[in-house]
Amino acid sequence: MARTIVGILRGGPSSEYSLSLKTGAAMQAALGEEHYETRDIFIDKHGVWHLRGIPAEPPRALSQIDIVLNGLHGGIGEDGTVHRVLERAGIAYAGSRARGASLSLNKIRAREILQKAGVRMPRGMSFTLGNKISTADMTRSVFSQFGPPYIVKPANEGAGHGLRLAAHVGELPDVIADILDEYGAALVEEYLAGEEASVGIIEDFRGEGLYAFPPVHVILPNDARFFHPEAHEQALARHECPSNFTHSEKRAIADLARAAHTALGLSHFSRSDIILTRHGPYLLEVNSLPGLYVGASFPPMLDAVGSSVREFLEHGIGLARIGV
Repeated sequence: MARTIVGILRGGPSSEYSLSLKTGAAMQAALGEEHYETRDIFIDKHGVWHLRGIPAEPPRALSQIDIVLNGLHGGIGEDGTVHRVLERAGIAYAGSRARGASLSLNKIRAREILQKAGVRMPRGMSFTLGNKISTADMTRSVFSQFGPPYIVKPANEGAGHGLRLAAHVGELPDVIADILDEYGAALVEEYLAGEEASVGIIEDFRGEGLYAFPPVHVILPNDARFFHPEAHEQALARHECPSNFTHSEKRAIADLARAAHTALGLSHFSRSDIILTRHGPYLLEVNSLPGLYVGASFPPMLDAVGSSVREFLEHGIGLARIGV
């Protein structure tokens, strides 16, 4: 029986380059040679595609590929760019389509859609360089709606890149200015104290249309108040699964992740980051591409239900084949 030729995209010109290399390597290691022939399609930090170590235009790199697994975290791997390249080439791929992926990556646009859908999130306000007001005026607008401490995020970064904490109102103008100068857009959210959770969603898995994994309790290193990039890069966070959340808390977390997946129009799978407060869970953000590297929260979820990275990838390949 002929083996399925699976192209694995990894690398890319985003701040999550090294994490992408690790997810791509995990994909390659998980697929057995009996049924699959994997091809490493590397995209360098300048956006140049490579096949077998040689630069190649995307159509050449994708020739004779049956299915693509996208391991490109952030940037072109999640903003719809690569998705459209694959669609123009007529290549089936696992994961969300271009629009859903793009929406989930852009925290400001995602927030608008999620709030309209009734998904509970921390209060927030966004600003861009196009807002012709000072950062002092931006701060006054935020303070009129909710008080400190504040988390300030770039619109299109992941894995903690660019995340800043403003503990007091007096710190907020400079933090907003720094984010705007570097990234062009800033989302200011209220900082909610609570326990961090991560939960994965897979479509049409184990008899459920939207299967939710048991939520992982994410324990940050050294009492950190939010994720720093080093925690991802160096696998510093602990992931407890099964968690000590109550049954009702687990159900509420899963329902929130399902609602977010549906509202953003995501496909095949996603992973939501949630903060569990004394008032219940609040959605922090949604990722259309779960990390599979050591230290990511998704592999422990798979382990907790007796699954594996291989089963997850094979299920994604199956969904890509039938075009759902």
